[in-house]
Amino acid sequence: MESIVSIIVTVLCSVIASSGFWAWIQKKDDKKSLQSQMLIGLAHDRIVSLGMVYIERGWITKDEYENLRDYLYEPYKSLGGNGSAKRVMEEVNRLKIFTVPPTKEGESQNEVNE
Repeated sequence: MESIVSIIVTVLCSVIASSGFWAWIQKKDDKKSLQSQMLIGLAHDRIVSLGMVYIERGWITKDEYENLRDYLYEPYKSLGGNGSAKRVMEEVNRLKIFTVPPTKEGESQNEVNE
């Protein structure tokens, strides 16, 4: 029994010490990094696209704002994204926020004061 344990320990140590094992670990880390970069890119595109729609429209609903901020911008920022999406979000933060879309006449009694 002792010889089997010795062989297993030797094999495990050899695998851990091999450059192939560390290359596999490195490749796995690279894949995660590429996935993070892809997520950042997709979030950036969505933030800029939606943000520009809201900016051109001149207002945003409370739900639209919360979805953009909580589910796209904050995770994007936490992953390390910045740049133009940050500038778009700063402009979105300046928009009037409504609980429901304003009427065509521009009358609004549902503006949120945050």
